[in-house]
Amino acid sequence: MAGYTTEQIRTVALAGQAGAGKTTLVEALLQHAGALTSAGSVDRGDTVCDYDALEQRYHHSLSPSVVSLEHRDSHINLVDTPGYPDFLGQTLEAMTAADTAAVVVNAQSGIETMTRRMMDWAGEQGMARMLIVNRIDAQPGRLAGLYAEIREVFGGHCLALNLPREHGAQVADCLSHAAGEADIDSVAAAHTALLDQVVEVDESLMERYLEGEEPSGERLHAPFERALREGHLVPVVFTSARSGAGVAEFLEVLARWAPNPLEASPHVFLRGEGAEARALTPSPAPDQPLLAHVFRVEFDPYAGKLAMVRVHRGTLRKGHQVLVDDGAASFKPAHLFRIQGREHIEVEEAVAGDLCAVTKVDSLHFDAVLHADHDDDALHPRPLRFPMPLAGLALQPRRRGDEHKVSDILGRLAAEDPCLRIEHDMTANETVLRGLGDLHLKVALEKMKARYHLEVDTHPPSVPYRETVTRVGQGHCRHKKQTGGAGQFGEVYLRVEPLAAGAGFEFADEVTGGAIPAPLIPAVEKGVRQVLASGVIAGYPLQDLRVVVTDGKHHPVDSKEVAFVTAGRKAFREAVAAAAPVVLEPYVELDVTAGSDHVGDLTADLSARRARISRSLVHSDGRTTVTAQTPLAELNGYAARLKAITGGEGTWSLQFSHYEPAPPALQKSLTGAHKPAAEG
Repeated sequence: MAGYTTEQIRTVALAGQAGAGKTTLVEALLQHAGALTSAGSVDRGDTVCDYDALEQRYHHSLSPSVVSLEHRDSHINLVDTPGYPDFLGQTLEAMTAADTAAVVVNAQSGIETMTRRMMDWAGEQGMARMLIVNRIDAQPGRLAGLYAEIREVFGGHCLALNLPREHGAQVADCLSHAAGEADIDSVAAAHTALLDQVVEVDESLMERYLEGEEPSGERLHAPFERALREGHLVPVVFTSARSGAGVAEFLEVLARWAPNPLEASPHVFLRGEGAEARALTPSPAPDQPLLAHVFRVEFDPYAGKLAMVRVHRGTLRKGHQVLVDDGAASFKPAHLFRIQGREHIEVEEAVAGDLCAVTKVDSLHFDAVLHADHDDDALHPRPLRFPMPLAGLALQPRRRGDEHKVSDILGRLAAEDPCLRIEHDMTANETVLRGLGDLHLKVALEKMKARYHLEVDTHPPSVPYRETVTRVGQGHCRHKKQTGGAGQFGEVYLRVEPLAAGAGFEFADEVTGGAIPAPLIPAVEKGVRQVLASGVIAGYPLQDLRVVVTDGKHHPVDSKEVAFVTAGRKAFREAVAAAAPVVLEPYVELDVTAGSDHVGDLTADLSARRARISRSLVHSDGRTTVTAQTPLAELNGYAARLKAITGGEGTWSLQFSHYEPAPPALQKSLTGAHKPAAEG
């Protein structure tokens, strides 16, 4: 037995910028709860969460880690997530296991790129959110300005549950106490602001409060949880993980105020696909049929594949039959584990709301649905929108004969990280690994070397341009081939139409009267998709268009699949050529942070790179973050340029923004350099 119930579980993901102190805070919480005799240090490389050799070398988390602790009558799961933007994909997948997002802010650095991203993302997902201002003893004089900045950037519903006092050496509780000393603001004012905010979600409580009745802690619990769930309140908590200030108080906040799985916003599943999909929010009852999902996959060179699981409904038990996804595959877990960093502690079961791990089940993958009833075969999690990986390296094994090994290991790395993508460029005959940034790719290569003893040579790949159409175009092909005996015959008429940016590709069949038999329509789509991958005018994949097959002809003897593949391919090329095709170039949203005295040089350099600056955010510590939309092709060599401008003090991160038509000169250059393959 687990030894605790669903009501006693709290699952909290710590997110935020690298350097905010998330891992150190986890250590302090574990020590205070008695799970550790002494806290480890990131600098020494002996923390529970950063157990990987690469993490110890970088002194930063590079992948999510799960630990748990007991406090009072609560079982608290903590998910420590990476803070570098390059590892955002792994952070997002791990966040799907949690009910509460605790976004940690470095009191010295203030609001940074990942602070904003994680607050926005957690809000969009409907998660309960908390802001943890850490390292309050480092520069206590800045805390008042930072608290004001938090409320300005994220809204007036961000309210302090406690405030620093004695120059950041301790904190003062503002929810349970109506008076007290604090370094910033006023305990009395903070207390009143909290109550005013919480009672607004409960009409009867608000009436009593306005009549002068002070609500008790027990009476506040339900409206407090509702305010968290609805985003009406974002509590702000002050801590110093290194000194221990506020750590005990934060642990109390988690146990007392963080929602349990029954109180949290429900995790959404979908039944069916596309427009027919219907939302399902499972009730986390342990006595109902099992429903769980895999939120992370890891590969250990010795232990094999490990899948981390969040149980949403029912109970996952060792040795009991479990169905996977559509029910075609099943397994009986021989072992279940509670995860404590590197350590795996065997358990008999995991109840609704809890986290556990399953090992050595090949059919499990990120977002796999585990269930016990075939009625749930069509269920799948609500899809996550991951940032598009654009940074790339072309790989070549150093030793001949290692090509298959490279493919296998890249597949494992991509299974662990949803923002690592493997592309095979047939034109250039190269394998390209794409990620979210230079550090992302560097760590992936170091994992290949350290874990699997595989080294590769790299060189820059081409920019991932795309093609699309800008108007409706018609295409037709009559494919006829007679070589003795049965011949080939297929005739296809089709139409291409532009779609909105980011819409992808759609294929539709409007053929009537059996002009093309239904079993042969997929052959037409196959031919179309062959062109989609290789492009028409510049050799880049096509996107954001719809293809409609409108008419055609077939022969009762000579019409075969291969004939309609060829006809579909040629008709599609003709239609694209008639639809005013253009080359699209990728734009990224670039965040550059540096001292405010460098902003003029930064913006001038960005303008020379065709950047469109959208905003500047001045931080309380004298730094400025400039955000701009920039063509990816213009960022070649940007790291060295930024280092030169800022004397090595500037930082930058990027995420995919959108595609838009390349300038005319670039269009001409790209299309002129393309040599289309001969069509058979």
